[in-house]
Amino acid sequence: LPLYTRFLSPADYGAAEVMFAAVVAMSIVIRLGVIEALLRFYYKTDENPDRVVSTSFASLFWAGTVAAIVLMPFAEPLSELLLGTPDAELARVAIAGLWVLTLSEYLLTLFRLDERARAFFVVTMLSVALTIPVTIVLVVPLDLGAIGLLLGSYGTGAAIVVGLIAYHHRRLSLLVDIPLFRRMMRFGLPTMPAELSLYSMSFIDRIIIARSLGLAEAGLYALAVKVSQAVNVLVRGFQLAFPPLAYSITDDDEARRAYSAVVTWFVVMMAFVITGIWLIAPWIVRIFAAPEFYGAVDAVGPVSAGTALYAVYMVLLVVLGRTGRTEFNFPATLAGVVTNVILNVLLLPVWGIVGAAVSLVASYLVVLILMYVFTQRLFPVPY
Repeated sequence: LPLYTRFLSPADYGAAEVMFAAVVAMSIVIRLGVIEALLRFYYKTDENPDRVVSTSFASLFWAGTVAAIVLMPFAEPLSELLLGTPDAELARVAIAGLWVLTLSEYLLTLFRLDERARAFFVVTMLSVALTIPVTIVLVVPLDLGAIGLLLGSYGTGAAIVVGLIAYHHRRLSLLVDIPLFRRMMRFGLPTMPAELSLYSMSFIDRIIIARSLGLAEAGLYALAVKVSQAVNVLVRGFQLAFPPLAYSITDDDEARRAYSAVVTWFVVMMAFVITGIWLIAPWIVRIFAAPEFYGAVDAVGPVSAGTALYAVYMVLLVVLGRTGRTEFNFPATLAGVVTNVILNVLLLPVWGIVGAAVSLVASYLVVLILMYVFTQRLFPVPY
């Protein structure tokens, strides 16, 4: 960040971050809930785990490939829709990154299924070790701007994907078991609109900021999101580890006790972490960013809180997954999206990027309240 914020303007940084977020959102659509279904079906006693892995990979490989081919001719209008200004070259790199992100998420999930934490750690650290120097070269001496950020991330990501395909090749296939795929879709597909609407709460605000306040303000908001990554480290680890553990507990009473303990201690820990980050945010921003980015500091606290609330939502999502009633997820997340859009429209003109951060927290609270009501009816947990 100290380098990027000195060689990129806030507008360039904002454009890159909007594209990164758009790729994640589109990847959720392409995945069709396959990864969520994989996490559930892999542990079902009446399913063949090897067949579940090979079928899920084949479906994602073809979905990602077809999506990239179809979207590529529309790069320029897509960039204008997202950024408010046409940048076809940036959009083309993002579309290629869509294929990379979709497959990398899946291939890393295989390590989660096998509970191979060391392998997961090694691969992710190798990805970081490759991405940072490559991106620095593209942004600093080659001066490629926002495109350099995307090329550095997705170019090295493609190399990791190829390596992981070679490593897992005996478990993978390009042929889809249609009956199994249909069963997986009945479970996973209802989770896709919910996951997309949930993620859109941290994505739509960037588009609204870019189009109403400008790309420079979008860059400041993106930096606030980056500073809150200290919270996301804990949230991401929790998100990766909890579903396989939660689904592997077969006894319902034991599951209730485990879910209760996990939520209690996680909330306690996150309360301390968020408070600390909120208090020292001014110093963090000054260490990691150029002076023209200092305006990001006011949004750091609420964005961190929103990230933590997302992790609590993941617990409730697993409870729904355990009951198989994943259709209840979408009404909750849709209500959150509507809340987020309305509050952004009302608060952005008054509070700027702080309004976006406050809208994020409020919308996550709406989702949590509704999810709590639904899950306590289906699978009561004594939190």
